[in-house]
Amino acid sequence: MASLKVIGHNGKNKLVRTTTAVLLIAALASCSTTKDTSKPVTKSAAIVDVQAFSNLATKHVEGPVTYTQTPPVGGDHSAKWVNCGIYANPISNEQAVHSLEHSAVWVTYDPNLITGNQLSALRKLIPKTYAILSPYPGLPSPIVASAWGFQLKLTEVTDPRITEFLTKYREAKSAPEPSSPCTDGLDGPGKIS
Repeated sequence: MASLKVIGHNGKNKLVRTTTAVLLIAALASCSTTKDTSKPVTKSAAIVDVQAFSNLATKHVEGPVTYTQTPPVGGDHSAKWVNCGIYANPISNEQAVHSLEHSAVWVTYDPNLITGNQLSALRKLIPKTYAILSPYPGLPSPIVASAWGFQLKLTEVTDPRITEFLTKYREAKSAPEPSSPCTDGLDGPGKIS
């Protein structure tokens, strides 16, 4: 049993005893009665339908490169990277791949399919660092999220896997040069932010 000494309003000391039952009731009352059933996304959580690619070259080259994936997820690339940000125009594959090497995520969208409110909503999902958003005509899906060695094809801006992919692969240690600069490179055409 715990004791607490309280001075009453008339100046006399009153001894108030609290019992374990009272403490238990107070503890239960302070706890929330609802359960949080959401599961936070961690960098190790598996994301449904992510494709993985291995043995990607990492050489710096001049000129265009032919890539196996559209958009590319790695391989030989330009010596200069594209600055992370949101672009209104397509950007160079070779420069974007260099940004992927630095552990950025490149989210591309088909500009014929993702427009207006959908494009505005997609732009709001893109973090300020280690992420690129740009149009990419001729994509195999309306939206494609790419990281070094990983890719996810999506059909809807509202698909929660976009955010899961960004959370898992931005600054991921799986990139050849994780957390290398995503600024101080080159701005692609039509940079918005």
